[in-house]
Amino acid sequence: MKSVNDDHDGEGATLHRSVAVPPELAGERADKAAALLFTDFSRALLSRWIADGALTVDGAPVKPKQRLVGGEILVLNAQQLPREDWASAQPVAFDVVYEDEDLIIVDKPAGLVVHPGAGNPDGTLVNGLIRHRAALAGLPRAGIIHRLDKETSGLLVVAASNRARTRLIRDLQQRLIERIYVAVTEGRMVGGRDIDTAIGRDPRVRTRQQVRPDGKPALTRIRVMERYRVHSLVEASLETGRTHQIRVHLASIGFPLVGDRRYGARGRVPPGAAPELIHLLQHFPRQALHAWQLGLSHPVTGVPLHFDSPLPADLTQLIEALRQDASVMTTGTDR
Repeated sequence: MKSVNDDHDGEGATLHRSVAVPPELAGERADKAAALLFTDFSRALLSRWIADGALTVDGAPVKPKQRLVGGEILVLNAQQLPREDWASAQPVAFDVVYEDEDLIIVDKPAGLVVHPGAGNPDGTLVNGLIRHRAALAGLPRAGIIHRLDKETSGLLVVAASNRARTRLIRDLQQRLIERIYVAVTEGRMVGGRDIDTAIGRDPRVRTRQQVRPDGKPALTRIRVMERYRVHSLVEASLETGRTHQIRVHLASIGFPLVGDRRYGARGRVPPGAAPELIHLLQHFPRQALHAWQLGLSHPVTGVPLHFDSPLPADLTQLIEALRQDASVMTTGTDR
């Protein structure tokens, strides 16, 4: 099953490969056939290229589940990405809140990617964790059992041993790990609510998720902490852990996170707001979301553990500015 034009391109180069689908692959899905024919690329990477239109069948875009009949020509024209580095120990800034031989609790700053992936081959929390403790390189995903988005700050659980990893994954699946976030939303929320709607990938934009009936079950519990003139400070508790779950759920009910332009934030400002607040709201550099509290049983001893992460400076500044704006308008004080 040798490709025509089987160039050995280096990282960052444009790839061009083409191959005929042999009769023995008739009836196979396009993504599986591609993985069998282009063996030097992972199935996940090939699926991404299929979704991006970089891999075609007889010159036309193809869906991963499309069945092939044999004899078609698969053509790959794609940009080779740098290889993901899950093994290198690199200096990365993050705080360790707690650690022992089985468990590490990390406080991740905003802007740090959790693990290597497309566009971020290294320099991630994983690489920093391996530098912090070299033995983590021998664990799947360096002990990471859940993730935070790049621009979400706060607490993250890392298994430091295989026995801890098994137990933590089970506890996460059984919803025994408590994860509570603080968020600032656009819109003044009247009261808390449970958002129990399924989430799946947006078929038009692969980097987005959306509420959709054929998605995976997702439940977020929202409690209002403070109300401002046209914003809210809320606590969000995760009962499930879908990609972008809090961001998607709050946007779906009309309360996108401040700074989250991917999910509909518009830089909303209160009428007559001070110029400083207007600038802050319209240029907030990330989604206003922080993993605030974490509760779990120690994976080996069973001892209950609870951790809190102070709000980072950017969120503290935002909340104080919204409080001041609401207070001034309530008292009628001149600006």
